[in-house]
Amino acid sequence: MSTPAPPPRADAARNRQRTLDATRALLADPDAVITVEVIARRAGVSPATVVRSFGGKDALVDAAASGLLAPLVRRAHDLLAGAGPEEALRAFLGELLVFQAAHHTMNAQIEALKLPATEAQEAALRSALQDMVTRAREAGVIRADLDPVATMTLIGECTFAIAKSRANSPELAANYLTVLMDGLRPPGR
Repeated sequence: MSTPAPPPRADAARNRQRTLDATRALLADPDAVITVEVIARRAGVSPATVVRSFGGKDALVDAAASGLLAPLVRRAHDLLAGAGPEEALRAFLGELLVFQAAHHTMNAQIEALKLPATEAQEAALRSALQDMVTRAREAGVIRADLDPVATMTLIGECTFAIAKSRANSPELAANYLTVLMDGLRPPGR
Protein backbone atom coordinates (compact mmCIF):
# COMPACT_ATOMS: atom_id res chain seq x y z
CA MET A 1 0.00 0.00 0.00
CA SER A 2 1.40 3.40 -0.91
CA THR A 3 1.03 6.48 1.22
CA PRO A 4 -0.64 9.50 -0.33
CA ALA A 5 1.57 12.33 -1.49
CA PRO A 6 1.74 15.22 0.94
CA PRO A 7 -0.14 18.35 -0.09
CA PRO A 8 1.96 20.96 -1.87
CA ARG A 9 3.57 23.65 0.23
CA ALA A 10 1.63 26.90 0.40
CA ASP A 11 4.26 28.79 -1.62
CA ALA A 12 4.26 26.06 -4.29
CA ALA A 13 0.47 26.22 -4.53
CA ARG A 14 0.60 30.03 -4.84
CA ASN A 15 3.28 29.84 -7.54
CA ARG A 16 1.25 27.25 -9.44
CA GLN A 17 -1.84 29.47 -9.33
CA ARG A 18 0.12 32.58 -10.36
CA THR A 19 1.58 30.61 -13.26
CA LEU A 20 -1.87 29.43 -14.38
CA ASP A 21 -3.24 32.98 -14.09
CA ALA A 22 -0.34 34.37 -16.14
CA THR A 23 -0.87 31.71 -18.81
CA ARG A 24 -4.61 32.45 -19.01
CA ALA A 25 -3.84 36.15 -19.44
CA LEU A 26 -1.36 35.38 -22.21
CA LEU A 27 -3.91 33.13 -23.94
CA ALA A 28 -6.26 36.13 -24.09
CA ASP A 29 -3.62 38.33 -25.73
CA PRO A 30 -3.53 37.82 -29.50
CA ASP A 31 -0.06 39.35 -29.71
CA ALA A 32 1.49 37.28 -26.93
CA VAL A 33 4.27 34.84 -27.59
CA ILE A 34 3.81 32.05 -25.11
CA THR A 35 7.06 30.60 -23.84
CA VAL A 36 8.08 29.26 -20.45
CA GLU A 37 10.25 32.32 -19.96
CA VAL A 38 7.45 34.78 -20.77
CA ILE A 39 5.00 32.92 -18.53
CA ALA A 40 7.55 32.80 -15.68
CA ARG A 41 8.33 36.51 -15.98
CA ARG A 42 4.62 37.41 -15.99
CA ALA A 43 3.94 35.13 -13.00
CA GLY A 44 6.97 36.40 -11.08
CA VAL A 45 8.53 32.95 -10.79
CA SER A 46 11.56 31.29 -12.31
CA PRO A 47 11.34 29.21 -15.50
CA ALA A 48 12.53 26.25 -13.42
CA THR A 49 9.50 26.67 -11.16
CA VAL A 50 7.19 26.55 -14.20
CA VAL A 51 8.82 23.39 -15.50
CA ARG A 52 8.89 21.79 -12.04
CA SER A 53 5.19 22.57 -11.52
CA PHE A 54 3.89 21.57 -14.95
CA GLY A 55 6.59 19.70 -16.82
CA GLY A 56 6.69 22.18 -19.70
CA LYS A 57 4.81 24.76 -21.71
CA ASP A 58 2.33 22.43 -23.42
CA ALA A 59 1.22 20.85 -20.14
CA LEU A 60 0.85 24.30 -18.58
CA VAL A 61 -1.16 25.67 -21.51
CA ASP A 62 -3.29 22.51 -21.40
CA ALA A 63 -4.01 23.02 -17.70
CA ALA A 64 -4.83 26.71 -18.22
CA ALA A 65 -7.06 26.24 -21.28
CA SER A 66 -8.90 23.20 -19.92
CA GLY A 67 -9.41 25.08 -16.66
CA LEU A 68 -11.08 27.90 -18.57
CA LEU A 69 -13.41 25.47 -20.35
CA ALA A 70 -14.36 23.33 -17.35
CA PRO A 71 -16.86 25.79 -15.79
CA LEU A 72 -18.54 26.26 -19.18
CA VAL A 73 -18.94 22.49 -19.54
CA ARG A 74 -20.36 22.23 -16.00
CA ARG A 75 -22.80 25.04 -16.74
CA ALA A 76 -23.97 23.29 -19.91
CA HIS A 77 -24.66 20.10 -17.94
CA ASP A 78 -26.47 22.08 -15.23
CA LEU A 79 -28.70 23.69 -17.85
CA LEU A 80 -29.39 20.33 -19.50
CA ALA A 81 -30.43 18.90 -16.15
CA GLY A 82 -32.53 21.78 -14.91
CA ALA A 83 -33.95 23.92 -17.68
CA GLY A 84 -36.39 23.45 -20.51
CA PRO A 85 -34.98 22.94 -24.02
CA GLU A 86 -35.42 26.50 -25.27
CA GLU A 87 -34.38 28.11 -21.99
CA ALA A 88 -31.28 25.89 -21.76
CA LEU A 89 -30.20 26.59 -25.34
CA ARG A 90 -30.78 30.35 -25.12
CA ALA A 91 -29.06 30.67 -21.74
CA PHE A 92 -26.10 28.57 -22.81
CA LEU A 93 -25.64 30.38 -26.12
CA GLY A 94 -25.68 33.68 -24.23
CA GLU A 95 -23.00 32.40 -21.87
CA LEU A 96 -21.03 30.94 -24.77
CA LEU A 97 -21.03 34.39 -26.41
CA VAL A 98 -19.64 35.97 -23.24
CA PHE A 99 -16.98 33.25 -22.96
CA GLN A 100 -15.94 33.51 -26.60
CA ALA A 101 -15.79 37.30 -26.46
CA ALA A 102 -13.38 37.03 -23.56
CA HIS A 103 -11.34 34.13 -24.98
CA HIS A 104 -11.69 34.15 -28.77
CA THR A 105 -7.95 34.64 -29.29
CA MET A 106 -7.17 31.46 -27.36
CA ASN A 107 -7.86 29.24 -30.39
CA ALA A 108 -5.05 30.81 -32.37
CA GLN A 109 -2.69 30.47 -29.42
CA ILE A 110 -3.32 26.73 -28.92
CA GLU A 111 -4.12 25.37 -32.38
CA ALA A 112 -0.69 23.82 -33.04
CA LEU A 113 -0.35 22.22 -29.60
CA LYS A 114 -1.40 18.75 -28.50
CA LEU A 115 -3.53 19.42 -25.43
CA PRO A 116 -5.36 16.28 -24.25
CA ALA A 117 -7.22 17.83 -21.30
CA THR A 118 -8.34 20.79 -23.42
CA GLU A 119 -9.42 18.51 -26.25
CA ALA A 120 -11.45 16.46 -23.75
CA GLN A 121 -13.17 19.61 -22.45
CA GLU A 122 -13.88 20.79 -26.00
CA ALA A 123 -15.41 17.39 -26.83
CA ALA A 124 -17.54 17.53 -23.67
CA LEU A 125 -18.67 21.03 -24.61
CA ARG A 126 -19.61 19.96 -28.15
CA SER A 127 -21.46 16.94 -26.76
CA ALA A 128 -23.46 19.04 -24.29
CA LEU A 129 -24.34 21.57 -26.98
CA GLN A 130 -25.37 18.71 -29.30
CA ASP A 131 -27.62 17.38 -26.52
CA MET A 132 -29.19 20.83 -26.15
CA VAL A 133 -29.77 21.10 -29.89
CA THR A 134 -31.29 17.61 -30.02
CA ARG A 135 -33.62 18.38 -27.11
CA ALA A 136 -34.64 21.68 -28.68
CA ARG A 137 -35.29 20.00 -32.05
CA GLU A 138 -37.35 17.24 -30.43
CA ALA A 139 -39.37 19.82 -28.47
CA GLY A 140 -40.04 21.77 -31.67
CA VAL A 141 -38.37 24.97 -30.45
CA ILE A 142 -35.74 24.98 -33.20
CA ARG A 143 -35.96 23.91 -36.82
CA ALA A 144 -35.95 20.21 -37.56
CA ASP A 145 -35.51 20.74 -41.30
CA LEU A 146 -31.86 21.68 -40.85
CA ASP A 147 -29.32 18.89 -40.61
CA PRO A 148 -28.13 18.62 -36.97
CA VAL A 149 -24.49 18.97 -38.06
CA ALA A 150 -25.38 22.09 -40.04
CA THR A 151 -27.24 23.47 -37.01
CA MET A 152 -24.20 22.90 -34.79
CA THR A 153 -21.92 24.51 -37.38
CA LEU A 154 -24.26 27.48 -37.71
CA ILE A 155 -24.35 27.98 -33.94
CA GLY A 156 -20.59 27.61 -33.60
CA GLU A 157 -19.74 29.97 -36.43
CA CYS A 158 -22.35 32.56 -35.41
CA THR A 159 -21.36 32.65 -31.76
CA PHE A 160 -17.68 32.87 -32.71
CA ALA A 161 -18.34 35.68 -35.23
CA ILE A 162 -20.50 37.58 -32.76
CA ALA A 163 -17.93 37.18 -30.00
CA LYS A 164 -15.08 38.18 -32.29
CA SER A 165 -16.93 41.38 -33.24
CA ARG A 166 -16.47 42.35 -29.58
CA ALA A 167 -19.95 43.76 -29.17
CA ASN A 168 -19.46 46.59 -26.71
CA SER A 169 -22.74 46.24 -24.92
CA PRO A 170 -24.77 43.44 -23.40
CA GLU A 171 -27.75 44.75 -25.35
CA LEU A 172 -25.99 44.25 -28.68
CA ALA A 173 -24.92 40.72 -27.72
CA ALA A 174 -28.51 39.99 -26.62
CA ASN A 175 -29.78 41.30 -29.96
CA TYR A 176 -27.39 39.01 -31.85
CA LEU A 177 -28.53 36.09 -29.73
CA THR A 178 -32.16 36.90 -30.50
CA VAL A 179 -31.44 36.96 -34.23
CA LEU A 180 -29.68 33.59 -33.99
CA MET A 181 -32.50 32.01 -31.98
CA ASP A 182 -35.13 33.55 -34.29
CA GLY A 183 -33.30 32.10 -37.29
CA LEU A 184 -33.34 28.65 -35.68
CA ARG A 185 -37.04 28.88 -34.76
CA PRO A 186 -39.31 26.68 -36.88
CA PRO A 187 -41.31 28.54 -39.55
CA GLY A 188 -44.64 29.76 -38.25
CA ARG A 189 -43.68 29.49 -34.59
